[in-house]
Amino acid sequence: MKSVRENTPPPAEEEQTTPSKGRGRKREQGARKAEAPTPEASPSEEEWAYEVAHADSSTDLAPIVGRNLRRLRTQRGLSLERLAKASGVSRAMLGQIELGQSAPTINVIWKIARALAIPFSALISTTAQSGTRVMRGNQSKRLASHDGSFSSRALFPFDEPRRVEFYELRLAAHSEERADAHPPGTVENLVVTAGTVEIDRGEEHHVLGSGDAILFEADVAHVYRNPGNTDAVMYLVMTYAETVG
Repeated sequence: MKSVRENTPPPAEEEQTTPSKGRGRKREQGARKAEAPTPEASPSEEEWAYEVAHADSSTDLAPIVGRNLRRLRTQRGLSLERLAKASGVSRAMLGQIELGQSAPTINVIWKIARALAIPFSALISTTAQSGTRVMRGNQSKRLASHDGSFSSRALFPFDEPRRVEFYELRLAAHSEERADAHPPGTVENLVVTAGTVEIDRGEEHHVLGSGDAILFEADVAHVYRNPGNTDAVMYLVMTYAETVG
């Protein structure tokens, strides 16, 4: 937080009028007041809350995302200030993420990935391993929105950036998740397995029930919405135009 210097108000000045005939001298106190500069506004608690993930998110992902973010940012010669401007994520939040002190929301990770021109998985990847991999449900890594109404579970190992990613998505009843545009050429192939989901893509509006699937280009802003009274479950295959990272 930047400190704010306030100018000390100047002392009141005394003004002396010219004496007139038959009258004594009259002194008047100057009533000028110095205006203190307005302190620079800091992010409100509400704005900060929208960048920090819900408690249901996997907290052990925070140091992984932090290390990857710092490495990818420095490789590109970007300062925190420049990345903040490019991504729309506050500089303070970026610093907290790099230190592993804050778990970002899904939307924040997407914003950072787009600003760095990398796949989502590049920020959550760990060390590559070869051979067969079994990912137990009770050991899965989940990312959530700020209020926990939307969650994402990666159904692929966090080993290295790839062109295709596979996710399980859950959206609470009467809630929505807004997604920013992904890199050009990104395609989403999604199937609903429970509940009803509305998807808005630009001016397009689609309603999907259980068993329905959709494929669309995700390089424009889009919205997932659950109008029903029960949670919706979806499975998403994300395909990028090329591997970056």
